[in-house]
This record gives sequence, C-alpha cells and structure tokens, in this order.
Amino acid sequence: MMETFKLDGQPFIALNNLLKVEGLVESGAMAKQVIAAGMVTVNGEVELRKRCKIVAGSLVAFNGESVQVCA
Repeated sequence: MMETFKLDGQPFIALNNLLKVEGLVESGAMAKQVIAAGMVTVNGEVELRKRCKIVAGSLVAFNGESVQVCA
C-alpha cells in the first residue's frame, strides 16, 4: 500500500520520525530497532541511519508498505 506524506514547508523529516508519524511502527524505539535491523529502505536502498534526512521525492518502504514523501 502506498501512502503520501507532505513535508508542509519543512526541508526534511528524520526517518525514525516518519515511520512513527505514519503509524508504520508503534513507537520511536521500535522505529530505531527496525532501522538498525536493516528492515527499512529509502529509494530502494537499505538505510541504517535512524536520523537520515528524508526529503521530498523520497520513497520509504517497510513491512510491505510504502510512503512517498512530497513537498
């Protein structure tokens, strides 16, 4: 399933925050765990940095769900 996240004037959102805000994980701690375990991809590449800056145009995927980030 593909969701869309709008940055609403912000230049970026941290990867762990995006997972939490979109409800893909239950907590910030869980977000950090799944990122560290290599279970999250950004633009098709595994991302291990929990505070990775996600900008407009990025596609984040986790657990069969995707989030397209737009400005």
